[in-house]
Amino acid sequence: MNGRRLLPGLLALCLGAILARALAVSLGFNRLLLAIALGFVATNAVGIPDRLEPGIATHGLWLAGGIVLMGASISLGTVLEVGGLVLVLVVGVTATTLLAVEFLARNVFGLADRMGSLLAAGASICGVSAVVAVAGAVSAREEQIAYAAATVLLFDAITIVVYPIVGDLLDLSGMVFGTWAGVSMFSTGPVVAVGFAHSDVAGQWATMTKLARNALIGVVVLAYASYYAHAGGGGRPSVRTLWNEFPTFVLGFLALAVVSSAGVLSSAQVTSIENAYDWLFVLAFVGLGTEIRLADLRATGPMPAVVVLLALLVSSALSLAALLVLF
Repeated sequence: MNGRRLLPGLLALCLGAILARALAVSLGFNRLLLAIALGFVATNAVGIPDRLEPGIATHGLWLAGGIVLMGASISLGTVLEVGGLVLVLVVGVTATTLLAVEFLARNVFGLADRMGSLLAAGASICGVSAVVAVAGAVSAREEQIAYAAATVLLFDAITIVVYPIVGDLLDLSGMVFGTWAGVSMFSTGPVVAVGFAHSDVAGQWATMTKLARNALIGVVVLAYASYYAHAGGGGRPSVRTLWNEFPTFVLGFLALAVVSSAGVLSSAQVTSIENAYDWLFVLAFVGLGTEIRLADLRATGPMPAVVVLLALLVSSALSLAALLVLF
């Protein structure tokens, strides 16, 4: 893409990030949530000019870059101590959420099969990204994709507000809160935001746990494609398709975590990297806020939202209870 097309939007993201950090210092409020709020206000109260949209749309790249750099601050020793339990929890909650949405959508609320599958993928794996990935595998209609994506975004907006409140009320530790957000919230951006809004420890655990969920996308896409192909509705995805859907930034995160844990990086280098990924996160979350549009949320009908809400309440409550017992 032409760099000149990106420049205005990138400058807008930078200005938003600087403003969010300045307000955070003066108001004593979390900079990442302020960044989302600024983007939300900009898109809903003012509107985003067409010339800014290409640059602002790069916010996903900055989020991925920040996650990769965050690997430098991760201690693999600590992760390995409890990693087995967390991995079991990730798989369990993911499967529970997916099956709960499928059951409610098909057998209780009578939604179309593909609509239920899109909602199940978005709620159980990685939000809108999973909706789009599964939609391609099952040949879903455009209006189904839009409807499922809007429903997921609605709950992204709700959980960004509700999870920090619950975390404070229950006085959850950083590890418990971060893992809880990582296994039960939907999209990567909101998970990282609420994690670091709680504490650095929570942010790290939220990100690691969410990345583990995201890595399951290939399995879910393959399972859905095989199911609908067997039912006569879609084709089997190729290995290349599955690789394209896999969140490859996970590999960069793991590589940097290994390098850091091996003691290759000095404390000054780690501090510089931490400062860099903090800026990238603020930059990304300004763009993330522009994706939360009130018009899209209002267009979401009640039935998909009810299905996802019920599944979220179940998975959220069960995962939190399990974490409080285990840790």
